Amino acid sequence: MIFAGRFAGKAMVVTGAAQGIGRLVALRAAAEGARVLLVDRADFVGDVAAEAEGEAHGFSADLETHEGAAAAMAAAAERFGGIDILINNVGGAIRMRPYVAFEPAQIEAEVRRSLFPTLWCCHAVLPHMLARGGGTIVNVSSNATRGINRVPYSAAKGGVNAITQSLAMEYAQAGIRVVATAPGGTAAPERRVPRNPDGNSAQEDVWMHDVVNQVTESSFMKRYGTLEEQAAPILFLASDEAGYVTGSILPVAGGDLG
Repeated sequence: MIFAGRFAGKAMVVTGAAQGIGRLVALRAAAEGARVLLVDRADFVGDVAAEAEGEAHGFSADLETHEGAAAAMAAAAERFGGIDILINNVGGAIRMRPYVAFEPAQIEAEVRRSLFPTLWCCHAVLPHMLARGGGTIVNVSSNATRGINRVPYSAAKGGVNAITQSLAMEYAQAGIRVVATAPGGTAAPERRVPRNPDGNSAQEDVWMHDVVNQVTESSFMKRYGTLEEQAAPILFLASDEAGYVTGSILPVAGGDLG
């Protein structure tokens, strides 16, 4: 459902916008009046922006680095004259395996992917929001802070929750709201750029199957959510309708609180 004009006059940055939840959030926000910068390290992010009904632009950056995050926020501020809303959507488990089976480099890669983009983007956007006299940050966390076969990812998303609550307390008096959603398992089209470029071994497929079973059984509704069911609460929290909501982490997981 599109709420025409809900984001009229707002300048928004959506990260991880080339695929999945981020793509739908960005396209819906543009259709609802936002001027949107879609940020992703995938080079086809510009093609996604071209699909938008409204003003949308693509920007390629590696948000696992502070330099990439700072460049993206500077580009948005220059193009739009400021930033009102940041949706931090980058993240996602690269591998599913019991913790003992993770190699040290794999653990670090999970944390870099699912914690640092949010950490860096929040740091990079704050000067722009402070200069504007306020703003809204919506972090996309996960209910997988409790789950099997993804401990490093769980740890990273626990960090996203901590960022959300601490920043909300620290910057409320500056007019900046910081909130998060915690999606559960979400059905999505096959990714054009896989999270694990090495592919899964037969054993990893078994471990992935175990995760799917756990996620489904932990949900009261016994199913995965849809992209639409994830995008809607993200956009609500980003909107002025949620003006008295800050520091909150909204589970969107069919009843599984994580």
